[in-house]
Amino acid sequence: MQGKMRHYFWGVHTARGFFSLYESNLQDVDEVVVIKGSLRVIKSKILETIAKENAAKGHEVECIHCASDNNALDGVIIPALKTAFTVNDLEHTGRTKVINSDTILNLSRLIEKDIRRMYVQNINRIIQKAHRSFKRGLEIHDGLEEIYINSMDFHKADKLTGYLVQEIIGKKQNPGKKGRTKHRFFGASTPRGVVDYIPDLTADVKKRYLIKGRAGTGKSTLLKKVARFSDEAGFDVEMYHCGFDPHSIDMVIIRELGVCLFDSTDPHEYFPEQEEDQIIDLYTETVMPETDQKYAVAISELTKLYKSYMKQGITYLKEAKTVNDQFERSILNEAENLNVKDIYDVCREVLEKQGES
Repeated sequence: MQGKMRHYFWGVHTARGFFSLYESNLQDVDEVVVIKGSLRVIKSKILETIAKENAAKGHEVECIHCASDNNALDGVIIPALKTAFTVNDLEHTGRTKVINSDTILNLSRLIEKDIRRMYVQNINRIIQKAHRSFKRGLEIHDGLEEIYINSMDFHKADKLTGYLVQEIIGKKQNPGKKGRTKHRFFGASTPRGVVDYIPDLTADVKKRYLIKGRAGTGKSTLLKKVARFSDEAGFDVEMYHCGFDPHSIDMVIIRELGVCLFDSTDPHEYFPEQEEDQIIDLYTETVMPETDQKYAVAISELTKLYKSYMKQGITYLKEAKTVNDQFERSILNEAENLNVKDIYDVCREVLEKQGES
């Protein structure tokens, strides 16, 4: 039987710079294989091959995408084997093996360090521009939030949150077990625009709460409270941070309860598709009526300006990807008899040994 493949990010470009949540997802991993190398396309191809082969064997596979190119992978985790493969240097208490794709594929001779350094420095400069654009966008977004915060009934918000906690958790307990929380991103700003994997991550969740509202209406606060009570009751929690402002939470999944709650507003707006999907609208439930109409001009101007900076940031990410692609093509055009299978054979040996231990 084909194993389930789940897709997410563990590091993204945000208004607070590049924000990583690597270590949180390695809690149950005993061994990490770090795949080094100069070419993202090669490392990603290796990870894709590993993911597909293990899914074909019936293993559940976690595919971690690259925010600088969401079609590429930064990592693969195979929970049943307690093994992770990644292109990132990660802090890990278990065993770590390092494989250098440049060396195994004989690419080192084609890569001049000074030229590579020049490309990397240029890419980093462009990405910093993207981060500055996102930061400015967040500052404007804060002004948008203030409008709704000043019009909120926090007592109603607390009451609604309490009702949801009671409905989802109530007296349910997981005795003798301490809840574990893993922090991730379901989406990110990428060179191809804002991308999310909500449908993939929630496809097998029975009950989905689609949280609607406006900026500042307490969506993240609600999600954090549900996550906290779930953890205290002994249930494992997946917390998905906002790819724009990682201090906010956009989705919580409690798979043991078959429940998911997520921020279903632009740029990841969804509508009920599954039988038990339910909309929770914090704007209609907690905000003073006609707030949208009262502040229509300010809301329109702030929204337009905020989105312009988001678009600008994504344009910079696209530019950075173009520069990286130029560098990689220059190397690949000179490479002869390049065989990705050579390095994958080494990775497979690690997996086989893991299975024997």
